[in-house]
Amino acid sequence: MDDHDVLAERFEAHRARLRAVAYQTLGSASEADDAVQEAWLRLSRTDPDTIENLGGWLTTVVARVCLNMLQSRREQPVGMHLPESVVSDADGIDAESRALLADSIGPALLVILHTLAPAERLAFVLHDMFAVPFDDIAAIVGRSPAAARQLASRARRRVQGVVPAPGTDLTRQRAIADAFLAAARNGDFDALLEALDPDVVVRSNGAEALRGAAAVAGRAFPFTRIAQVALPALINGAVGVVTAADGRPVTLVAFTITGAKIGAIDLIDDPRRIAEADLAILSR
Repeated sequence: MDDHDVLAERFEAHRARLRAVAYQTLGSASEADDAVQEAWLRLSRTDPDTIENLGGWLTTVVARVCLNMLQSRREQPVGMHLPESVVSDADGIDAESRALLADSIGPALLVILHTLAPAERLAFVLHDMFAVPFDDIAAIVGRSPAAARQLASRARRRVQGVVPAPGTDLTRQRAIADAFLAAARNGDFDALLEALDPDVVVRSNGAEALRGAAAVAGRAFPFTRIAQVALPALINGAVGVVTAADGRPVTLVAFTITGAKIGAIDLIDDPRRIAEADLAILSR
């Protein structure tokens, strides 16, 4: 076995962890593969005798690649998309990588992570999920260790809101919203009317798009699609749902409920508005 083969074998021993770091940071299996491949290319061009801790070195490289990818992503118009599975068999994730991912990641967490700034997201993933010291994180994100600690702390506060404890009023509001979505899913016009205030208004990214219970019930197809795949959420304090693709929120639907009826429905699919939204995923 030549030196290249030995180096490749040493790299493979770290691949599962590196892919888990990349996937949990990026929320995309294909981008995670790209980040890991870039780490291998950089390693193959480096004298291994100069690397004291190969695992730490590779983690740092993958983290920096991921940070660059997060910072260079360009927001694309997303429209009313249906989400894809966060991790599917087609992604080709091996059993060891899948086990690492299953320990700490899920659709709800990925959605929340996507709302964080790149440095916050990276600091949280590296420290809270992979126990990377803040001194090392600081070097990756170009901040002091104290600042890196603050980044992770801010991210942690957002993540801790993933499953807020539902109160009585929230439970009631969710029941009303769920009844509307179930009626939309089943095409039940009468049940849709029952859930809606007669003067209900639908707004799309802040602009009025539709008004009146009959009009909304008669054009409920977007809600039918959303109801199939949505995660329950609090959106700017209102009960609602979110759909996601590759861990990124692509559509938010917030319900304003007065009494026992839905008085307003806000559809948000503008990436800028999504990024500004105060979003917390609720338990089902």
